[in-house]
Amino acid sequence: MLVDSHCHLDFPDLAVNIDELLANMRENDVGHALCVSVNLQDLPRVLALSENHPNLFASVGVHPDYENLEEPQSIQLATLACHPRVVAIGETGLDYFRLKGDLEWQRERFRQHIRAARLCNKPLIIHTREAAEDTLRIMEEEGADTVGGVMHCFTESWEVAQRAMALNFYISFSGIVTFKKAVGLKDIATRVPLERMLIETDSPYLAPVPHRGKTNQPAFVKHIAEEIAALRGISLDQVAEATTRNFFKLFKVS
Repeated sequence: MLVDSHCHLDFPDLAVNIDELLANMRENDVGHALCVSVNLQDLPRVLALSENHPNLFASVGVHPDYENLEEPQSIQLATLACHPRVVAIGETGLDYFRLKGDLEWQRERFRQHIRAARLCNKPLIIHTREAAEDTLRIMEEEGADTVGGVMHCFTESWEVAQRAMALNFYISFSGIVTFKKAVGLKDIATRVPLERMLIETDSPYLAPVPHRGKTNQPAFVKHIAEEIAALRGISLDQVAEATTRNFFKLFKVS
């Protein structure tokens, strides 16, 4: 069995086809998926999916790309995370690629999420883009290692992966690892220990080969697992077993 550790099934282009997407998951032996929150306004949609489908889980968080919002506070996030279907805090982190200028508000938002995770004792889902050094520094300063979590859609260096794993974080590979030009990422996928690895689709984005350019969906996580298995010279079953076990261990679900 496979698990998609990060998707956005509440996004309109996926939500309208939820029954079909769930059927596709079953056909491809994808047993569970984590629907990740990107803002609090749409959180009810994420929670509803997890309430209506026992193989879907939810998170609570505000993505770093969302500007001009009422900033979430740690107590507020931790309170929302008490929902029985919520297994994580995030998606949170830093993004210096899409946004420029004074991003202190983004760093403070990230700190609030880490504090929330510590309050409710739930792991973090971390997004970082062109901001690895600040991301790791804030994780260290705020004690993110006490709850751990996952570096979602990992595209950073091997050094960053090592530092993140030392902070009790898993490394999650998306469809990018199947792209022909992702040579460095493919190398990292052979070096991250299986016991520290997750896989994800980040649906509806980043569809893996052979579906690149199409709308992504959780069923396609199988192609990511197949690519990692081929890179490492091991079986698909070994990748599936390890990443599924890691998912249930990290997010404390059964």
